[in-house]
Amino acid sequence: MNPLGQLVVLFLVAVIAVPLFKRAGLGALLGYIAAGMLIGPHGIGVVGDVDNMLHISEFGVVLLMFVIGLELQFSRLRALRKPIFGLGSLQVLTAMLIIGGLVVLTGRDIALAIVLGCGLALSSTAFVLQLLAEKKELATGHGRLAFTILLFQDMAAVPMLAFIPFLVSGDAEEATNWTEILLGIGQVAVTFAIIVIAGRYLLRHALRFIHATRVREVSIAAALLVVTGTAYLMESVGLSMALGAFVAGVLLADSEFRHQLEADIEPFKGLLLGLFFISVGMTLNLGAVLADPLILIAGAAGLMLIKALLIAAIGHWGGKLGGISALRLGLLLSQGGEFGFVIFSLATQLALIDRTLHEQLIAVVTISMVLTPLALTVFERIVARLGGEEKPPFDTIEDGRTGAVIAGFGRFGQISGRLLRSLNVPFTALDVNPDQVDVVRRFGNKVHYGDASQLDVLRAARVGEAKVFILAIDDIDASLRTVNLVRKYFPDVRILARARNRRHAHMLMDAGVRWLVRETYHSALLMAEEMLVSLGRERDEAQDLVKLFQETDQRNLARQHEKGLHHDAAKILQSSRDAAEELTRLFEEDQEERREG
Repeated sequence: MNPLGQLVVLFLVAVIAVPLFKRAGLGALLGYIAAGMLIGPHGIGVVGDVDNMLHISEFGVVLLMFVIGLELQFSRLRALRKPIFGLGSLQVLTAMLIIGGLVVLTGRDIALAIVLGCGLALSSTAFVLQLLAEKKELATGHGRLAFTILLFQDMAAVPMLAFIPFLVSGDAEEATNWTEILLGIGQVAVTFAIIVIAGRYLLRHALRFIHATRVREVSIAAALLVVTGTAYLMESVGLSMALGAFVAGVLLADSEFRHQLEADIEPFKGLLLGLFFISVGMTLNLGAVLADPLILIAGAAGLMLIKALLIAAIGHWGGKLGGISALRLGLLLSQGGEFGFVIFSLATQLALIDRTLHEQLIAVVTISMVLTPLALTVFERIVARLGGEEKPPFDTIEDGRTGAVIAGFGRFGQISGRLLRSLNVPFTALDVNPDQVDVVRRFGNKVHYGDASQLDVLRAARVGEAKVFILAIDDIDASLRTVNLVRKYFPDVRILARARNRRHAHMLMDAGVRWLVRETYHSALLMAEEMLVSLGRERDEAQDLVKLFQETDQRNLARQHEKGLHHDAAKILQSSRDAAEELTRLFEEDQEERREG
């Protein structure tokens, strides 16, 4: 079949298989792999050159790492250096020792044990990150730890690939080889220096010049050039293309072009990642699997069991994850990865493993990828049936002076916290999300994990001694429970409350809150003022009109609450209409006064 026909079939099976697998609850990844198995050389044979397809589609992983880099400012990456190099190295080295040791125990030689230890210790970056993105778990504790371990694995793959050729001759101590190693290290250092210098001092100016043209196609081409250029530089010195793209993303994470770059890359990333997983499915030799199905499935299951238990232990011990989250992390990283394909192909070329074993290893890695989302689905159902997520115990809040207590330390509550911290005013912050607490703490903020809607937690936070209680909880029901407790048990503390919307504001007023602010209200007023100026109004006039609107709206809010209208949808609708008519009349009077003045 010609290339165009292959492309038609590839898209056809993808758009059929992926929705079917999604509807069955198996996820898009299994749909892509199934499509690849169907049209690959071991299926109906529509596509024959799998290696070339895999090499092209690997660029999807490169784009994925670039986008992830854009989400990580250098300060955040620096805060993750300990888990990356500490827990990441512990996972890779321990997995290599266990897998390699088991190979040696079966009577195989050391060289084979090293190859299998290196290839099977690594997980699939693209596979795991796509799973986390589908489940919206990238920002969770186990999601962040999975990313840090995968990042170290990508870096570790480079020395692995450099070392494997030495297993053939065993002459790693020869001067010529050491010279080559030193030269290679020098090339890597120079390449990194070029990328860092270009990213920090040249790219922003170049992107500013390109975006000034306002030609969309050129901007997209520039984004792709950044990724392909860094990937090419890394590959030219034997490093991972994905690692180079990640570094470029991190360097541009603080730039004004971050969101535009992500938008430009996103369509290509999604398409090529799908192609990558289809290519993974093509590599699975169904004939080899059917010849020894029990051995290969048992091998994949054994690999997953070893890595899942090892990584769960590391996540629980080193990452401070709870038991459920640690097991979820272990299952996420239990499969083999795409770098395993590269390592086993290199070992086959060097005659360290034979062609049959190579096919079996590829089958084991691919089967482990197929089984991972299935294992996670079963695990989630078991957890849900047994009572859901376990929650870590709340923090013990130490004694000390407190001028304010902030309940809810997300994007809203942190503003008050940062101001108090800069003024050296003591405060106690509470948040019910342990992942949020962990992130905020890493940047030097003092915040405690605790549920402010529980009386014991409020007492431990010494709310009764505070002058003010900042209610910044996002969840409406939890905020109402909290305000009722504070009003009942700490009546002398002034409450300043955040309202999600008008309805929430009325509910807080029902609970006795005297001062509140709707979270987007004042920013919307500021935008309205600037809108009027843009439409030709003078600044003073725009400010007066917005102030008039604000005063009328606040009166209407109070009037609706006083008359209890907010409990009746028809009455509140009529009240809003009356307020709109009043506002129109006031605007007309204001305009008349300006004309007379």
